[in-house]
Amino acid sequence: MKTRLTELLGCEYPIIQTAMGWVAEPKLVAATCNAGGFGFLAGATIPPKEMEATILETKKLTDKPFGVNFHMYQTNAAEIVAMVVRHGVKAVSYSRSPGKKMISQLKAAGVVCIPTVGALKHAIKAVEMGADAVTVQGGEGGGHTGSIPTSILLPQVVEALDVPVVAAGGFKDGKGLISAMAYGAEGIAMGTRFLMTKNSPVPEATLDRYVGTNNPGSIIVSKAIDGMPQRMITNEFLAELENAGPLKKLMLAISNGLAFRKYTGMSLVSMLKTALKMRGEGEMTAAQTIMAANAPMVIQKAMVDGKPGEGVLPAGQIAGAIDSLLSCEELIQEIMQEANQQLDRLNQLTTNSQSHKKSELEESVTV
Repeated sequence: MKTRLTELLGCEYPIIQTAMGWVAEPKLVAATCNAGGFGFLAGATIPPKEMEATILETKKLTDKPFGVNFHMYQTNAAEIVAMVVRHGVKAVSYSRSPGKKMISQLKAAGVVCIPTVGALKHAIKAVEMGADAVTVQGGEGGGHTGSIPTSILLPQVVEALDVPVVAAGGFKDGKGLISAMAYGAEGIAMGTRFLMTKNSPVPEATLDRYVGTNNPGSIIVSKAIDGMPQRMITNEFLAELENAGPLKKLMLAISNGLAFRKYTGMSLVSMLKTALKMRGEGEMTAAQTIMAANAPMVIQKAMVDGKPGEGVLPAGQIAGAIDSLLSCEELIQEIMQEANQQLDRLNQLTTNSQSHKKSELEESVTV
């Protein structure tokens, strides 16, 4: 299946694996790419000193093109851009605080730039700043998300832009792929579905919690983690945090901020500069800036430490409709098989309609 997206990224199928923190590591990305999709490494949670080794490891596991995701306000953003260019990484994805200078540098090197947005105005601005394509995430999507459903947001963005648009939020199968393309998208992007695969590095205890979530309504949006809307599976930790007072939330934020600084190797001055930049660009309030380090560290509890009740479980609502783990190869082949079946079904409807009209015309001529 060829679309402008597959031509842009050099992949076989219009299916993107998104960059989930602590999850989108070399084995998952390579498995996605080897199966014909396109995967992004989660550069926002990979320690700066390990970033280059991670890119090289991915290149050892696949000879297919892949991408790197990062925030352009990260203290090591310039280094990531240099690595991406140096190692011939095909694409980058990013969200908040796009840096026009960095985008220009990437585009000059032939790197495809695909930001993720959750609003029409952000999609338009992203293209004005140089985006080659845009991933549009509806409110059903996991992690930080907006409030507009994919079915409403996607056609608005498609109509407003000339670049390829990728649909995200609520996708898991071939029916979803065809529905997205019917809206005008050039492909789909999935995070939760790839997290819930046999190639996922997520510990078994945490994966069991995801698979056992059979009610999409229990995958809620909360601001308790970092002050911004974030969709996740309800669990013990979230329930406790929702009911916590301001002092407890502040202490958690400070604790996680120090832990994140230690993990990334950032100096306290660098961390404060990053926080001030995020606040200065209007992305966050002062309170949200203080809480910003919460998300990566509490997600780590579940995704790395295997303690699903003690950390955050980011998930799109689609998790409530997934009850099995497939390999990336099995998943992508199943999606494409079902997509082709749906295309055949739609084509048959058209054929039947044409045959019916022809029959009516012949009858009228006979009469």
